[in-house]
Amino acid sequence: MTTNEVVASYKHYVKKIMDFNESIALAEWDLRTGAPKKGVKQRAEVIGTLSEEVFKRSTSDEMKGYIDALTDPTVQEQLSLITKKMIEKSQKEYDHNVSIPAEEYKAYVILQSEAQSVWQEAKAKSDFSMLQPYLEKIVDYKRHFIEYWGIRHNKYDALLDLYEPGLTVKTIDHIFESLRNGLVPLVEAVVASGNQPKKDFLAQPFPVDRQKELCHHLLREIGYDFNAGRLDETEHPFELTLNPGDVRVTTNYQEHDFISTILGTIHEGGHALYEQHISRELVGTPLCEGTSMGIHESQSLFFENFIGRSRAFWSYHYDELRRDADRHFSSVSLNDFYRAINASHPSFIRTLADELTYPLHIMVRYDLEKALFNSDLQVKDLPGVWNEKMNEYLGITPKNDREGVLQDIHWPGGDFGYFPSYALGYVYAAQFKHAMIKDIPDFDDRLQSGKLHEITHWLSTHIHQYGSLKKPLELLQEATGECPNPNYLLRYLTEKYSEIYHF
Repeated sequence: MTTNEVVASYKHYVKKIMDFNESIALAEWDLRTGAPKKGVKQRAEVIGTLSEEVFKRSTSDEMKGYIDALTDPTVQEQLSLITKKMIEKSQKEYDHNVSIPAEEYKAYVILQSEAQSVWQEAKAKSDFSMLQPYLEKIVDYKRHFIEYWGIRHNKYDALLDLYEPGLTVKTIDHIFESLRNGLVPLVEAVVASGNQPKKDFLAQPFPVDRQKELCHHLLREIGYDFNAGRLDETEHPFELTLNPGDVRVTTNYQEHDFISTILGTIHEGGHALYEQHISRELVGTPLCEGTSMGIHESQSLFFENFIGRSRAFWSYHYDELRRDADRHFSSVSLNDFYRAINASHPSFIRTLADELTYPLHIMVRYDLEKALFNSDLQVKDLPGVWNEKMNEYLGITPKNDREGVLQDIHWPGGDFGYFPSYALGYVYAAQFKHAMIKDIPDFDDRLQSGKLHEITHWLSTHIHQYGSLKKPLELLQEATGECPNPNYLLRYLTEKYSEIYHF
């Protein structure tokens, strides 16, 4: 075959893998948004079977043949940039997975689905012992996988690479140390301040049907395309992409905590915008996804915090909110509302944490994950060590497993190495905003007038359109001119909370 014929055959082969992945995503969506409990086991089997097929195809002799043929130096000269990057990604996945026995991988995927279902019940009953045996097996599988991949300087680096290519424990330790040194005294100053915002009015009942209308409206305002997505309800909000034309988000409506619902919806909308704006040239290729979880999280946190928690954003939308809330806030000034939604205090639940204390929640999980995979911690000891870390970083101790170690779905889903991306994404988001202001100096004026188009366009131009065509650190460097720099986030939080709490 000619090079063009090999490329065409390879792309057709990869397209089939992507079609299987879309089917898996659809099955997972249904599993997490309302599949009957009695159907969970069979659905997990279906997901396992489809995942096994993807695994086999990505590690097949046929895939190896394509990789060998298209990585030949003389052939590489004839390939487009997109084809080169596709091959590079296929090779990394092949090398990563070929050492794992297919049956073992299938059993692991089935275990993941079962564990996530058990987690829901364990969380409801606040009983870690229900989840413990599943989690022990998941950790054992991950440890085996690390052995298959080859032991690195730090075993946890192997898991970080799954979500944040190019970042290592050494680099993240440095970033997190800088953040922690700046955040802990800032949190202490906020707690000790005599100018605490009043926020009791935020607990007033906000009808769920009105919340739904407002959430749909605000998603449209930030640019989310409902012709390419939908909003549903689930226990743990998430975004899931089938393809750029079908990017779905969920939220959790809470009648007496509507602001968490709104901000959570905007957060998932930020994830969705990233996926909806990926270049259509990349559809059907492994490049049609976010380049890393940290870059992905930078987009959700950018919209949630730098837009959704800003005074400028609410100066435009506050009257709408007052109307939808039956004018419960008619006597509450915009400034008091702004201070209330940005009030900070140490709390137990990560997804409900304010933007100041949020990174410390991530550091708790990061420390535990490092310890688990470097044999310094056992699964059975997670609840106790979790509580110790929460007390060390945030000065509070969970009363039960539900508000402690069981609050997140990530570990039952096998997503070890994922959590650091949340805090890294926050660092990236602040860095992106700093760069954006150079091109859009009237950033706040645009928010005050409800004109977000140029802001979203900047993000799409510098980040979204590339999917995973560029590596995360490459993307960050090109968009901002720097490597990861936590100082922009620390400066933002220090200035914002000094003003809110009148330091």
